[in-house]
Amino acid sequence: MTEPHGRVLALDLGDARIGLAISDELGITAQPLGHLASASRRADLLAIAKLVEEREATRLVVGYPLLLSGEEGTRAREARETAERLRKTVAVPVELWDERLTTAQAERELVGDGVRRSRRRKVIDSLAASLILQSWLEAHGG
Repeated sequence: MTEPHGRVLALDLGDARIGLAISDELGITAQPLGHLASASRRADLLAIAKLVEEREATRLVVGYPLLLSGEEGTRAREARETAERLRKTVAVPVELWDERLTTAQAERELVGDGVRRSRRRKVIDSLAASLILQSWLEAHGG
């Protein structure tokens, strides 16, 4: 596996929001970057392409929510299809990354930190994206 060079942008795709996270330039740590309110497929793709450009990302990692069995369910298929559309929209490599249980892990961390339910809804997508990205970075030498 090759070591990442430059910033990596990660997405946690949801129905209402797209969680965002970005790495440092060395590809060692992931930081939450907030979320995009999901509008339409086209608007979402353009907003993500703009973020890739603004943040000078060299790669895009899309959370791939496989079933616990490892098979592709509806959500994973939607993520794969979104990744395929992104490959036609952005000028950087787009990679799917297994994100099983990251949202549950993010929820546990926020509850453990005493974050109130109303605040958790606002930050969980971004935290899940940062967990996806940190996992990807660690697997790729970060």
